[in-house]
Amino acid sequence: MGDGMDIAELTQRMHDFVRAKGWYEPDSVHPQTPRNLAASICIEAAEILEHFQWAEQPGDVDGLAGELADVALYLLQLASVTGIDLERAILRKLDQNYGRDWEK
Repeated sequence: MGDGMDIAELTQRMHDFVRAKGWYEPDSVHPQTPRNLAASICIEAAEILEHFQWAEQPGDVDGLAGELADVALYLLQLASVTGIDLERAILRKLDQNYGRDWEK
């Protein structure tokens, strides 16, 4: 399930889930605004860091995988609701990074 999916397909699956939960409804208790999604990315990223709080390697790889997936899902959603083509943005950023001097 899900093997070989591209960003657009993953984004669609994420939107299907959010709609199924009713979170895109105007009266949702979980408003899916760009600000709320950005905050959620940070919160989930902190949960990734918890896996490394007292260790160099995670003790619970499945738990870490779940947190990475949470960040990825919020990232896909934030890009989508703000009209950003995430795949194009990633490729453009990689191109920029190739020309960047990392020693300064």
